[in-house]
Amino acid sequence: MKNKNRFITGYSGLRSLAVIGVILYHLNPNVFIGGYLGVLIFFVLSGYLVTDHMLFSYQTYGKYSNRLFYLKRIKKLYPQLISVLWISGAYILIFQRDILSKFNEIVLANLFNVYNIWQIFNGQSYFERFAFNESPFVHLWTMSILGQFYLLWPIIMYILVYKLRTKKELFITISVLTILSAIEMALLYKPGVDTSRIYYGTDTRFFALGIGALLAIVCPTNRLRIGIKKTNTILLDSLGAVSFIGMFILATNQCMNPMQAFPYMGGMFIFSILTAIMVAIIANPHSHWNLVLTNPIFNWIGSRSYGIYLYQFPIMIFFESQAKNLAYNVFFYRVSEIILILLISELSYRLIEKPFGSLKWYQVHDFTRKIFTINKRYLCQKLVAMVGLIIFILGTIAIFTAPTVKAKNADNSPLARQIKKNRRKQLEDNKKIIAKAKANKVKLAGKEKIVNWAKRRMKANIVNKDFERYGISQLDLQLAQKLCVTAIGDSVMAGSSQNLKKMIPSSLVDATVSRQLVPTINLFEKYKQNGALYPNVLIGLGTNGPFKMSDVDNLMRILGDKRRVFWVNVYVPSRSWQQPVNQLLSQAEKKYKNLYIINWNGFAKNHSKLLYADHTHPNVEGSKYYSVMITKYLVEHGKF
Repeated sequence: MKNKNRFITGYSGLRSLAVIGVILYHLNPNVFIGGYLGVLIFFVLSGYLVTDHMLFSYQTYGKYSNRLFYLKRIKKLYPQLISVLWISGAYILIFQRDILSKFNEIVLANLFNVYNIWQIFNGQSYFERFAFNESPFVHLWTMSILGQFYLLWPIIMYILVYKLRTKKELFITISVLTILSAIEMALLYKPGVDTSRIYYGTDTRFFALGIGALLAIVCPTNRLRIGIKKTNTILLDSLGAVSFIGMFILATNQCMNPMQAFPYMGGMFIFSILTAIMVAIIANPHSHWNLVLTNPIFNWIGSRSYGIYLYQFPIMIFFESQAKNLAYNVFFYRVSEIILILLISELSYRLIEKPFGSLKWYQVHDFTRKIFTINKRYLCQKLVAMVGLIIFILGTIAIFTAPTVKAKNADNSPLARQIKKNRRKQLEDNKKIIAKAKANKVKLAGKEKIVNWAKRRMKANIVNKDFERYGISQLDLQLAQKLCVTAIGDSVMAGSSQNLKKMIPSSLVDATVSRQLVPTINLFEKYKQNGALYPNVLIGLGTNGPFKMSDVDNLMRILGDKRRVFWVNVYVPSRSWQQPVNQLLSQAEKKYKNLYIINWNGFAKNHSKLLYADHTHPNVEGSKYYSVMITKYLVEHGKF
């Protein structure tokens, strides 16, 4: 029993690392790029603990009580899950009715443990993050997969244990299922195609649970040897260090960016194997890793990890909607979120998880008697019951009201429609531009000659006069007609590409949603090979996440020192990476003589009326100011 307790404390530490990783990923998904991998830690641990418990019972008693298992899981999982759904529903009903649509479906899907499947067919688009509000329930898909596992695995194990003769056959069977799951994820992955099917799929995610189950077969907790040699202890500790370092490297490396192929082509599978090794090391009584992961902070986080995981995303979404002014102080903004998450999780643990986890019928009867006692005694119990009743009523009203609320089609917002229209035009124009670039190399005439041409031309042929009221001269508009620019950016540039293209007709603009720097570097290389990387390169990347100086160095090597590179800095006040991105760009400008930073951030923060409600993308009027600012800067500093 002593060894079992030692394992549980280390296991709690590993759970705490997982939930910390998940929170860091949601707070800043590009600094802690693989924080979403914390979910795999939960899956491996669940597969291991559940299977280990079942096999021990079958081997010791010749049977396993599925009824008691289901009852224990229900008491553990459902009170907290129901509470987060009903509390969120009550909040949404009062403060954020714009995201109430489909709430009834979300509740039912979670209660029946099919929310991951619902997500595949009803998941949010990119625009629901920026155009409106993100769903506070997107993370609950993991609970549905675990719920399905807890429901089906006892039945599957019963069949396997009684149908298969040996442990070896059991191991081979589960190994086949596990490997098939990983292979299916890899085969279903298609570059540029939405990954919802493989990211949320139970079948494509089973491999992590299966790896945990395999570990329970080869390394059951009741068979761990006692009294091994000191050299073996050193070997265990070393192996634990290797697996832990491997997990950390994967969790912080750009190769595990979920927008890239590697996570689906084996990256998550490798991480799950490293996690299983770590679990095995922790479970062994002779490893010191259990002690490393055992401390009061990790024990506290681990014991509350379920509540922290459930409440973290609703709190982030609701807090963001109500505290936009705090977003300008990113540190205070994030600290406030974390304090709220921990505080509410602690209350949930004490008021819901602990009481319901060991709930007996007589306790229900006793509590009911206290709250209906007609005197001033048991005020605390009566207050809890009253608050709970109010939340239940409001949450239930939210469920029945949801079908009457029409969902806002984020993909049909003015911004989304403009970007789609711009993107179609970009793809059409760029084919012609690339073909022309291959045939004819751009020749520079010199700015003095182009200025003289522009002065003569502006007397007889006025262009884009409607842009003059946004602060650009006719001379600059004439000069912009002769600029050759390759512009690559994210949704901020994509929403204004029609104006950029109008003022700089010879530009190649490739801007689309959800772009980040690292996955886009190959696009610059592609245009360079096609001869379409012009003497002036405009970059609008950083809205969707930070990057390192080494990434900038890599890009600048591709662009070379003869091109002039113009980088539009970012304005995304509710994201913690705004300041780091802009600071890094300022450092890069000092490092590279041919790099120029266009200060969109400085303009946008003083003209909030020119932005959509997301406080990030320029609106119709703002788009013109954005495009004029860029064009003026290119005309002043660009090559002709």
